Amino acid sequence: MKNKHCKVYAAPFDVRFPKDSKADKDIYTVLQPDICVICDPSKLDARGCIGAPDIVVEILSPGNNKKELLTKYKIYQEFGVKEYWIISPVDKTFLKYTLDAEGKYQPSRLFTLSETITTEILPGFSLILDEIFAD
Repeated sequence: MKNKHCKVYAAPFDVRFPKDSKADKDIYTVLQPDICVICDPSKLDARGCIGAPDIVVEILSPGNNKKELLTKYKIYQEFGVKEYWIISPVDKTFLKYTLDAEGKYQPSRLFTLSETITTEILPGFSLILDEIFAD
């Protein structure tokens, strides 16, 4: 990966989304994605990440509900998370939302077993779904 020093962080890891000010007292939106990829080290501090990670991954579990997913989708889109991945171990499916030039998410098709996922954010990286969904 040229000129990229991306790192992966897993929950519990706070991602703080500032509106106008980066002062903690002014931040009201804090999420803990299951996994996030951050390529800009200036967004990291002792408390986690401030601003949008490059990739956010949510792994669905029976506890996730549609309202929670919709809320997160809106926040990630509003604050400019470049890619939002949703993985469903039960259904063995993978869905990727990619931010377009207008700042709106465009969904991929639904991926499943025997497929490989790539991303422009991490050149050379591939996610083999058979390995992810192996028992």
